[in-house]
This record gives sequence, structure tokens and C-alpha cells, in this order.
Amino acid sequence: MAKPLAFLGIGLFFGTGLGFLVAATSGVQLGGHDHDHGAAVHDHSAHDHGGAAHATLTEVTDPAPAMTLTLHPDGAQSRNLHIGVENFTFDPEGVNGPAVPGRGHAHLYLNGVKIARAYGPWMQLDALPVGTHELRVTLNANDHTQLASNGVPIETTIAVVIE
Repeated sequence: MAKPLAFLGIGLFFGTGLGFLVAATSGVQLGGHDHDHGAAVHDHSAHDHGGAAHATLTEVTDPAPAMTLTLHPDGAQSRNLHIGVENFTFDPEGVNGPAVPGRGHAHLYLNGVKIARAYGPWMQLDALPVGTHELRVTLNANDHTQLASNGVPIETTIAVVIE
């Protein structure tokens, strides 16, 4: 009787694993929450990155930071993003600390969903689905508040086209 129980255990183990593998590769949702954000990215907006700080603006002093976004091809569905900044210093060591004038990081939003923080001028956007996507990048203080000049958030939006 020991052999049939052993075979049953082995069958259940591998059968369950195979079932999860098939479900994961076919897009089946388990656990009741959505993992398909329309792109191969993870939604960081669901995590606590400072709570209400994202909605709070921190006024900058003159000269105000400026930002440009440039996309560089990196394969059929990937792009390298260059975040050009003036009057701003990326400050990965200061993250989660107090706001320091002219220092901080960037938040990246793809089609309205926060996908990452950038602690430097280069980021890779990997495995994007075919289509046109809106990429919005905001400059944020170390405390995650969004930087603003005269009440206007400092952010730039660019279209990402994947053919």
C-alpha cells in the first residue's frame, strides 16, 4: 500500500505544479486580483511608497528643475529611456528622507499606472506590448512629494510606440 500512496503524492505534487504553470501562461487570474495591466510591468501604485505624499506638491525654488525624455530602441518591444534634467540631482541615498531643494528621484507611469522609480537618468522599459502607450515621468522630492513650480507639477509625457 506504500507504493500507491507514494505515487499518489508524486502525481498530486506534479499535477498541481503543472496546473499552476498552465494557468499562469494562459492568463488565468488566481486569488482574485488582476495581474494584466496591459503591459508586462508591475503596478507599484498598490504599494506604500509614502501614501498621500504622491498627491502632495512641493514647491521648488528658482531656478526650477526642467526635464526632457528621450527614447532609444532596445529590441523590438523594449526601449531605453533617458531622463534629461536641469537644476535637479538624482539622490538615491536620500530617498524616504526629508525633501531637499533640487534633489530627489522620478516616478514613471505607463498608461496611468505607476511602474517604477528612477534614481538616475537611465531606465529600461522592457517587453512592452504592441501599440501606443503614454509614459509620464514626474520629478519627486526624497519624501515622494511631487515637485511643482508655481503650483504646476514638474512632469513630462511622451508617447511610446511599439510596432
